[in-house]
Amino acid sequence: MNAIFEYTTNLQYKVKSLLARVQAFESGEKYTSMKSAFKTQLDGRDREIRGLKSELADARSQLVTMRNHWQQVFDDLEKEHAKELRQKDRKTKELEERALKAEGQRDDFRARLKEKSQELYQVKTELEESQGRNQKLTAQIHRDYENSSTPSSRKPNHKKITNNRVKTEKKPGGQPGHKGHERKPLTPTNRIPIPAPEKYLNRSDFKPTGRLITKQVINIRIQTIVDEYSTPEFRNVHTGQRVHAEFPKGMVNEVNYGGSVKALAYLLNNHCNVSLEKVSDLLAELSGGELELSTGMINGLSGEFSRKTEADQKKAFADILLSPVMNLDFTSVRVNGKNANVLVCATPTTVLYFAREHKGHKGVKGTPVEGYQHAMIHDHDPTFYKYGSAHQECLEHVLRYLKNSMENEPGLKWNKQMRKLIRAMIHFWNGLDPGGRNPDEVDPEKVKAFEVRYDEILELAREEYEYEPPNKYYKQGFNLFKKLLKYRDNHLLFLHDIRVSPTNNLAERLLRVFKRKLAQVMSFRSFESVDDLCRSMGTVASLRTQNLSLFESIAQIFDRSECGKSDRIG
Repeated sequence: MNAIFEYTTNLQYKVKSLLARVQAFESGEKYTSMKSAFKTQLDGRDREIRGLKSELADARSQLVTMRNHWQQVFDDLEKEHAKELRQKDRKTKELEERALKAEGQRDDFRARLKEKSQELYQVKTELEESQGRNQKLTAQIHRDYENSSTPSSRKPNHKKITNNRVKTEKKPGGQPGHKGHERKPLTPTNRIPIPAPEKYLNRSDFKPTGRLITKQVINIRIQTIVDEYSTPEFRNVHTGQRVHAEFPKGMVNEVNYGGSVKALAYLLNNHCNVSLEKVSDLLAELSGGELELSTGMINGLSGEFSRKTEADQKKAFADILLSPVMNLDFTSVRVNGKNANVLVCATPTTVLYFAREHKGHKGVKGTPVEGYQHAMIHDHDPTFYKYGSAHQECLEHVLRYLKNSMENEPGLKWNKQMRKLIRAMIHFWNGLDPGGRNPDEVDPEKVKAFEVRYDEILELAREEYEYEPPNKYYKQGFNLFKKLLKYRDNHLLFLHDIRVSPTNNLAERLLRVFKRKLAQVMSFRSFESVDDLCRSMGTVASLRTQNLSLFESIAQIFDRSECGKSDRIG
């Protein structure tokens, strides 16, 4: 109830207030007061507007002044800028002129540079050519028996052999405590007693020991032994035919020389390489002038010896065919102004020489090579690869070629490493038991390590030659790398079969014997003489491997009867 009362009271007050305001408007008093208040406000606004207009005029005046000042500044800046632009244009024009001049000079310099570059390229090309030729000539000058296949006989000025022994205080000769190598005493043919001195006889302070002191003086004497055969002759009284008993075979002439004389003359001429005339003179001197052999007779001894050893040659031929390893090599020879060739086929116990007019397959025909079915050792002759079942390259030649590469390509590493590896492999092979001849004795892990290292060095060589290719004047090192890569198994065969030697020294030593004879002869007159010499030298070389007297063996051969020529081999 109180809330309603209060609400009603409030409404009554509002009604009274509103009625008073309505009465004021109706009487006009309110309008008069409002008009007077509005006029007062309007006058205040007019005064405020006039003040603002005055301030605006002042601001406009200041703005015009500032604009004029800025315009002056802009004009000054524009003048300065125009001046700077004119200077820049002038400098730009100067720079353009200089640029055009520089371009012209650049073109001239380019033309001159191109010309100089061409000259430089030509000079460098000529320099490279000269360096290549110098390298080739240097390699040729320094080529000897140590870095190439050149024989040592063609390089007489050998370098000094260094003495690697440690110097001690010992005197030269035999050392105390070591058994001396005394001269071998022989059975005396003449005893010469020396009587005891008188000062030692019939004295009580000297007693004989029973020991006989002996010393020998050995001499040699050539004695001619002449066996003369005689038989009575008969004549047929009806036909006049003369007949007598047959003499021993081989006695055709009135004077015939026995096997010992022929053996001595043959060895002097073909083994010691003494000329025909000197052999004849020496035998005459040794015999006191009794033996006077003709040079023709001495020259024919090779043919006679060859004919009388044809059975030995056939046996040697068969033995070589059955041998598990054979050494081969060719050498050239001059025959009546033309080139010919000599082939050697050798095993440690058997040797055969073959004279051939040509190399290659024609030279191999009729030799053991043609039908051989085992391992061959040679010096990379492509012909030999068509025969046999396995091949071993001579590593001695490879070592020489590697040394040549080291001397002419000092910047490379592969040649030094490969040479060290090959020498290590040969040392390893030399330490194996050669008598066992059992391939199972070779350590497979050691062999595998050698092969891996071999391949690594060849890969290094490939990288080095790709980075620095060889020039056209010296390609021996690069060619050796390609050969070692292509014929890898043929250079490492000896590691898998200890019967195979890593070098072909056996055949080369045998050919060196022939070359010494060739140096004495210079040139043969006929191919038949070379053929006879080769056949006889093969038999002599085989005899030298046996524990027999070479002179006695050859003398016995000369005392044989000759075989027919149809029995010759090769």
